[in-house]
Amino acid sequence: MAAVPPYLLIDVDGVLNPFPGPGGSVPPEYLPHRVDFRGHRGVPIWLNPNHGVRVNALCSTGLVQPCWATSWGAEANLLIAPRVGTPHFPHVDLGTPDISTPHPRGYLWKRDPVADWLGNAPVAWIDDDFAPPDYDWAAERTRRGVPTLLIQPDPYAGLGRHHIAAIRLWAASLSQVHDTAGNHHERPLEDPRDPVARGPQWGACSDRP
Repeated sequence: MAAVPPYLLIDVDGVLNPFPGPGGSVPPEYLPHRVDFRGHRGVPIWLNPNHGVRVNALCSTGLVQPCWATSWGAEANLLIAPRVGTPHFPHVDLGTPDISTPHPRGYLWKRDPVADWLGNAPVAWIDDDFAPPDYDWAAERTRRGVPTLLIQPDPYAGLGRHHIAAIRLWAASLSQVHDTAGNHHERPLEDPRDPVARGPQWGACSDRP
């Protein structure tokens, strides 16, 4: 196994907490909750307890280091983690940008603080709002020898079993290409816009059309 496992960055809204569809519907496996969040009382959220089981199982392998990368910030540990059954995770400080679009420069607003936080660390990043330039960024990092996997769930369906499976296989493939001295042997990267991940060289897995 690699000496330092890749980070697993987890968003909340559109990933663990899906957006309601027409008529306010969400998939049946999600349970309704209300939380008090930053001065707003009774904010409705929908969470799937199976997410905690699956994330915990993945983290128990030691293949990844979980962290929150969400506008919920540290409050994800207070409001989300207990309801899905995960332990507290560290979080990336994303700041509080004054923006009116998630892609103010053509790419996801979180990317700059996440990139600063990561440095040259490998990462699997789950978010529902990546744009094409984010996939270019992931591909370029991987070409430089910094494995980077983007997982983009459908925001109305949230995180699926296949996303967790993709991360686990990707992370396991990284551990297998480190020799006993811990040297990384690069592998070619498939097209990161391929919507269906097909093997251990994945650069992306997206449910978006």
